[in-house]
Amino acid sequence: MLALEIDGDGAHPAAWRRAAHPPSQRIGPRRVRQVAEIAERAGFTLVTLDDDLLPPDGPAGRIGAVERAAFIAASTSVLSVAPVVSTTYSEPFHVSSQLASLDHIAVGRAGWVVSTSPQPEAAAAWGRPTADPVQEAVDAARVVRALWDSWEDDAAIRDVATGRYLDRDRLHYVDFTGATYTVKGPAIVPRPPQGQLVVLAPHGLLPADEVDVALVGGDDVAALRRAAVAASTPRTFAEIEVALDTSTVDGADRVEDLGRHAPWRSSGRLRYTGSAGGLVTLLRELDRQGGPDGVRLHPLVLDEDLPVLSQYVVPALINAGVAARPVPGASLRQSLRLHRPKNRFALSGGTA
Repeated sequence: MLALEIDGDGAHPAAWRRAAHPPSQRIGPRRVRQVAEIAERAGFTLVTLDDDLLPPDGPAGRIGAVERAAFIAASTSVLSVAPVVSTTYSEPFHVSSQLASLDHIAVGRAGWVVSTSPQPEAAAAWGRPTADPVQEAVDAARVVRALWDSWEDDAAIRDVATGRYLDRDRLHYVDFTGATYTVKGPAIVPRPPQGQLVVLAPHGLLPADEVDVALVGGDDVAALRRAAVAASTPRTFAEIEVALDTSTVDGADRVEDLGRHAPWRSSGRLRYTGSAGGLVTLLRELDRQGGPDGVRLHPLVLDEDLPVLSQYVVPALINAGVAARPVPGASLRQSLRLHRPKNRFALSGGTA
């Protein structure tokens, strides 16, 4: 399965210097929709949108990832979307509601990329003491999942004859106590169409049983294979940064050009620089038995690499049977061949 990170101008911190449009045009809804539509037509199954509690590097800000994801969901038909949402200092009740609403807008095509904000500046911005980002992530994942289940699938009965909208017996009370907060009561948004959104997280951040897709890194194909096995999650995606040769300039030359402005520091992801054909070969090798279930590509410069990916890489992978276009009407869980979870409260008779 193919996923694409489409936040900002690209994976390089100076990518904005090679972007095709001025900053004022690159953060608006028209630009977000344009990139998502290109990815959908190319055959990507999923796009992700990076975000953090602190503003991004570069001359332009950005709209929140959940808001951009909702706009994309309403502007596309088969493309799934997963915003990055930090769990550090964020209110998990609000995170749960936002993401459940996103899945309703997307009709089951939504996911959640869990992230943290360990910088002291994030704590200062929120006026809170510095928190343990890993513990906050674990607590948030657990309580958000519980809140998604606090409504049974058929809790909204809309009974006109009796004037009842809800069956109160099918709403369940969440009573969660974490390291720094408590959450009580049912959610304010009905259970998502998928039951539970697909939860993606960097390998090792959360317990494996809280993750649907682990994002794994490594220096080479062998390292990615080992990480995929070690994750012990239902699915794994390899994290790969790409700097592709274009019709006018080699990928290595583009990396060198941007390096004059800022270093492209290692993030633990596999990094590929070269031709589209070489990337196809790499991804076909990675797809062999024992490899990850998918990849998430991080283009060096979105405006330059996405056309190459769309014209030469994705079609070749689809023709080779390594990837497949998403099926109309399929949820993200169905695209990943993940079952729809049963409601924990219904199974336990209404007690957590």
